[in-house]
Amino acid sequence: MESEPITLPFTPTGQRAMSAAHRGAARANPAGRIVAELRGVRKHYGTVQALRGVDLQVRSGEVLALLGPNGAGKTTAVGLLLGLLKPTAGEVSLFGGDPSSTAAKVRVGAMLQISGVPATLKVREHLELFASYYPAPLSVARALELADLTEVADRPYGKLSGGQKQRVHFALALVGNPDLLFLDEPTTGLDVGARRAFWEQVRDFIGSGRTVVLTTHYLEEADALADRIVVVDHGAVIAEGTPAEVKSRTAGRRIHAVTSLGRDEVLALENVVSVERNGAALEILASHAEPVVLELLQRDPALRDLEVGGAGLEDAFLALTNRPQA
Repeated sequence: MESEPITLPFTPTGQRAMSAAHRGAARANPAGRIVAELRGVRKHYGTVQALRGVDLQVRSGEVLALLGPNGAGKTTAVGLLLGLLKPTAGEVSLFGGDPSSTAAKVRVGAMLQISGVPATLKVREHLELFASYYPAPLSVARALELADLTEVADRPYGKLSGGQKQRVHFALALVGNPDLLFLDEPTTGLDVGARRAFWEQVRDFIGSGRTVVLTTHYLEEADALADRIVVVDHGAVIAEGTPAEVKSRTAGRRIHAVTSLGRDEVLALENVVSVERNGAALEILASHAEPVVLELLQRDPALRDLEVGGAGLEDAFLALTNRPQA
């Protein structure tokens, strides 16, 4: 099992010591260069192994989605990369150095699972305070604009809706003008329209070659945003690649059909990965659709409402994380 979620806003300490000139030089980071890395990292909490020899690279200019079921090790991995935790074994680097150093922290923003944000401070006051920790922050007006908070800038945090509070957390992560942004479940509490608007804000952020590490339970979000996906389960990396590559490594196609064949009979067919009943129809995941469709039609000439489409990231995720662990 994982450690308790990180619940305090990530507030770098001692960052005023880094000059704006130093920050400008540090921003010279060619696209594709490794900006954060775990090398053979193990993290134990007593007898519990949260991470078991994990290798993970984050490259500039990408959105990396770190996915996994609850307790998989995601929060621990993020805490290590932020310098909030120390590994039991292995090496952790951030911008080529110690993640806990001022030089590294000043280049990072983090939207974590925040609690304890003072309710009486206004949105603008929160952003002004956070901006003061950084040598070259965004203007407060720009951060408000990016997070769609301009209209509630002078409203106390405690008077905001749940979705507005999430946008405040996003603005706090952005206001330092970071090179690397960690987003932990960023769209929780947002409706569909607000979630899609948030995706556009993230795309705008990475347009200048910056980097995002995203953890989310909304797999549609990871599919829409991520350049690369890393799936973690039981403290180990079990899959890595583009969304298309991760999907193709498991069930390649989804078949929908109304048939008199039973679920177990279909599940026993070659190339069938899983079968679920959806009303009168069966939803079939198959590594290769054509031979499965042919077999279905041969066994049930009355089969109807046949549809074949691509398997989604959720299908691949479930197939990966439901496999027995070594």
